[in-house]
Parts: sequence; structure tokens; C-alpha cells
Amino acid sequence: MMLSEMVTILEQIKNLPDTPGVYFFKGVKGETLYIGKATSLRSRVRSYFRDDISSTRGPKIVQMLELAKKIDFTQTDSVLEALLLEAELIKKHQPKYNTDLKDDKSNNFVVITKEDFPRVLLIRGKELFLSKQASALGYHYAFGPFPHGGQLKEAMKIVRRIFPFRDKCVPGAPRPCFNAQIGLCPGVCTGVISKQEYAKTIRNIKLFFEGKKKTLIKKLEREMKEASAKQEFEKAGKIKKTIFALEHIQDVALLKSEKIFGQESFRIEAYDVAHISGTNVVGVMTVVEDGEAAKSEYRKFKIKSFSGADDTRALREILERRLAHPEWSAPKLIVADGGRAQVNTVEKVLLENGMEIPVVGVVKDERHRPREILGDKKITSKYEKEILLANAEAHRFAIGYHRDLRGKI
Repeated sequence: MMLSEMVTILEQIKNLPDTPGVYFFKGVKGETLYIGKATSLRSRVRSYFRDDISSTRGPKIVQMLELAKKIDFTQTDSVLEALLLEAELIKKHQPKYNTDLKDDKSNNFVVITKEDFPRVLLIRGKELFLSKQASALGYHYAFGPFPHGGQLKEAMKIVRRIFPFRDKCVPGAPRPCFNAQIGLCPGVCTGVISKQEYAKTIRNIKLFFEGKKKTLIKKLEREMKEASAKQEFEKAGKIKKTIFALEHIQDVALLKSEKIFGQESFRIEAYDVAHISGTNVVGVMTVVEDGEAAKSEYRKFKIKSFSGADDTRALREILERRLAHPEWSAPKLIVADGGRAQVNTVEKVLLENGMEIPVVGVVKDERHRPREILGDKKITSKYEKEILLANAEAHRFAIGYHRDLRGKI
């Protein structure tokens, strides 16, 4: 990027608001290169121009920044709306530097099923794209992809408090389901709500996920006036509460989970390989953030490039496939299960991809208990507990995946 272009970009950043929203990096012809969401548009976009962007976000994002000529944005009233709008716009524009569509199978979707009383479900892409399962499921709409499962779950909790919906219960049940008892299901199970009224709820959810909150609020205001005119004051009061909830979205949980560069959590990724005499070779990635296992971020890898027993070669394939996902949060530390050979393999793959991330290795004894942690002593002493947790989770997750795979043969 030329100096004059950098100055122009930095001037644009100064004019960005300190509010939630979605930002767009655009190229010389106005094409959208990358779309992202933010709690603070100004802080988030500014973070892309830090000196360590190459190591934190990888070479693809650096390449995108070289091509970027303009930054555009859309403000939202909440982080929740930014999360939903980002997914809708990525699906619409398919920017080159966002998730490749063929990788959607590893992401999450919100699905509205095709039933008299539709369910609203969270579905992994691999389930959605398997034709037999998708056909059996039957759905009207699929929103996504959403790369961060944890954030999506928090978002759905907020949406469900505003628009209670059905997910598991069966219509015609003798007693209300648990969610109906706590106000998260409108009573589909016991027939409290009619098919026509429930269809309105589904349309409201659809409008909200499409980023059409203003249209949705106008629709609800009309319905509230109609209910009042018919002296259906209880119904009008419920609609009024829904409008208030939409205008005052409480998304504290999402604010906590939204990562802004310079303020993000300390993310550790651990890798392990599992097989029996070179058969059914699999690998996994586990994640520990701020000392806690982030299980929604775990990933499985079935080794494809070769067969046989070669742990370092398998580890290389896993790392290369993981680094093909720049949309996943970058780790501050990588833990390899094994000794110097495994550590060297990870460091070499990172170097080839222009990334500088500390790597440690957990060496085990004959009973597979941690004997030694290889790596920078300052790091290993400061994060020993987290390193061992990440490594233990990787071993457990890899063994479990390997057993599942063997059981299917």
C-alpha cells in the first residue's frame, strides 16, 4: 500500500464511529474484499494496522490490506445485530477474503424447518450440506454461516427471549415443555398458540435475521394499533414489550465474547494425532481461552494426504488446513503433543506461512503423563496450567474421535 493510500485509510478510520456495526474493506473498483463485525467499529478497524497484524491474522489478511482502498461501514444498534448482519452480508457478497463457501461445512447455521409449527435450530454445516439429512430435515430458511459457535449460542438466547420459539417439543403434548414453563416456547406443545399466530413469530424472526429491524418494528407497531382498536389490550401489551425489547437489546454476553485486537483473550491452541498402527489417522485442535476450555472452538481433522503412521506429517497437514481458515481467531500460543520433532514441525509450518507464534511441546512418560514442557521458559512457567489443560483436552478429544471413527467401520 502506497503512503498516500495509507494516509487516506487512516483518515477514514478516524471518522468511524465508536459503536457496533459491520465494516467493509473495498478494492480499487469498489468490490468488497472483506466483511467483519465489531463492538467498536473504530477500534476494530484500527487494529488491522498494527505492526503485528501478520502474526495475529496471517498472510491472507495482509494481502487483503494491500488491496484495500476504502473502508465502508453500517452501524447497528447492538452487537447482536452486527453478528447477524455480518453473516447475511457475507452470504450475499461472498467476499474473497472471508470464509470460502466450500468451508461452510465447518461453520454453524440457524435453520427454520418446514413444518406446521416450524422449529428454529442450530445446525452444523456438515449436517446441513449432507443431502439425505437436509432432505429429511426440510427447511424454509437457513441463515449463516456463523464461524463462532459460542457467540451464536449466546445470540440465540437473546433472540429467544424476544421471540419465544419451538425447537424440540412436540405439538399435542399433555403438558407444557420445560421451555414453555420458563417463557422460551410460546406453548406450541399444548396448543396455547395457533398455527397462524406462530407463523407471525417465525416471520418476525426471519425479518430480524435479515437485518430488517426497522421494518419489523413498523410491522409490530401496526399490529399493536390493530389489537388496541379491537380492545385486545393484553395482546397489544405483549407486542409493546416486544418492541421495547427490540429497541433495548441486552447483549452483555456478546459484548464480553466479542474480541477486539489489543483487548482479546489469550487463546491457546493444542494439537494431537491419534491412530492405531497407522490406521484411521485423525487429528484435533482444542482451544483454551483465558484458562478455560472453549469447546465450541474445537475442530476435528481426518488425515487425507497419506496413509500410515507418521505423526509429524499428520501434524503438518492439520496445521496447514487450520491456517487455511483466517476467519478463526489467531492463537497466542500453540501446544504440540510430543517432543522436539513435533515442535519443529509446527514452527516450520508457521514460518512457511509468515506467522510468528510461540510453540511449546508436551513430552509424556511411558504412562502418557506430562514429563516436560519444551519451549520458552517464561511462557511455559507463566501458562503451565493452561498448556497442560489444552494438551489434556487435545489427547481426550483425539482419542474420542478415533474411537468414533473405528466404531463406524
